[in-house]
Amino acid sequence: MKQGVYHHYIQGGIKFGIAYGVVSLLARWITGNTILSSPETLVKYGLLGGVGYALMGAFALFSFGWIAPFIRERFPDAMTIGDVLTTRLKGNSYWFVMTVLLITSIDSLFIQSLGAGILLHLLFDIPVFVGLFIFFVYCFLLGGIGGMKKIHQFEGIHISLIFAAIILIPVYFFIQEGIFPVYDGLHLYHPYLLFLKNSSVTPFVLTALLIGFGQVLIDRASWQRLYIIEKKKIRTSFMMAGIIWATIPIAFSGMIVIAIFSQGYENLYSVLFQLIDKMDSLFLLLLFIGCCFSALASTVGAELHATSIMIIRNMLTDKFNWNERTQLKNTYIAAGILSLSLFAISSLLSPNLLELIFFFGQVYASIIPTMAAVIFYRKEIPAYLPYCSIAGWTTGTISLFYQSSIFSIWISFFTASILVFLYLVMNKARYDYRGNN
Repeated sequence: MKQGVYHHYIQGGIKFGIAYGVVSLLARWITGNTILSSPETLVKYGLLGGVGYALMGAFALFSFGWIAPFIRERFPDAMTIGDVLTTRLKGNSYWFVMTVLLITSIDSLFIQSLGAGILLHLLFDIPVFVGLFIFFVYCFLLGGIGGMKKIHQFEGIHISLIFAAIILIPVYFFIQEGIFPVYDGLHLYHPYLLFLKNSSVTPFVLTALLIGFGQVLIDRASWQRLYIIEKKKIRTSFMMAGIIWATIPIAFSGMIVIAIFSQGYENLYSVLFQLIDKMDSLFLLLLFIGCCFSALASTVGAELHATSIMIIRNMLTDKFNWNERTQLKNTYIAAGILSLSLFAISSLLSPNLLELIFFFGQVYASIIPTMAAVIFYRKEIPAYLPYCSIAGWTTGTISLFYQSSIFSIWISFFTASILVFLYLVMNKARYDYRGNN
């Protein structure tokens, strides 16, 4: 195996322009959460909640795209987020942040796995473990064995199926039913969805924006794409991806409206079942199945690939001094172990997805100040600065006894931010004092 093959496995050996950069980012971020959580948001918070969920992803990609050129300029030789952290953090602080990234990686994969189990069960009416086994075999072959080259090859197919579904299915139903009957049905059966003065929507939307930015900021797959897209086209690619992404949750919310406008529902899963039941066209049903499978598989494949690389390249290689051949072999093994573990856990557990996202929202919120310091702070990062995120997360967790999960996330964020700011000010003052003496 010649030198550089592991790098080829990581990056795919090509550079993207704007068009394919947008496709790659959309393939990563149109997820099972988009299919399941956006309808749940619609049901809980009405149409404004669905719009707020759409703004979350758009704002996150837009914001990260704004700082992406700076990251590329400052860390030109990196390929992953772990490479950047290696140059900026030392000792225990590095391992602390890498541990946080590993936990959030597994959490993100777990959420996608749960979504896959739910959707495969609804679509095919087969035992959850059977659908998940087939799903993880596909994802392992795509992202674990195939690497970035295979992920690129299938991204175009995945995105084509997704957009065909979100365009053709709502258009078909609205032509068939008419817009005004749908509106009248919502007004009769679900008038609360049209209520525009829901005071709980604003805190939800603002918190979702914060969580979304935190997710993108430490997302392993997004950082890989940052270094694959051509340097001059990074910002435009991320921003266009954000704008286009915002249409996806709104389209899925439109599908849910179609399912419930003429009847009630018991829960989220019954809504999805009603949507499937209303598809009297085999073509549309197959298109919806392809859309769901593409959204889940492209995301899990990308995250499985990025997480396995992070474990081997950024957490274990320096300790064991592995060569490229061994790194690639061990990345395959890591991807296999992750796939088997996620398959086992997802087959046994089924927690609420939206609650799970907000539970880990404290982690995403509290890590933002640390990552901001890693990216923008010009001097060496103080040894204990990353631990400010622990203080923020702990404070937010304690506040759950007195506040809702939404407000606890903001407490985590502000606590970590204030501590990081004070730590950097004190560190600068200490260096200035030593320099003057």
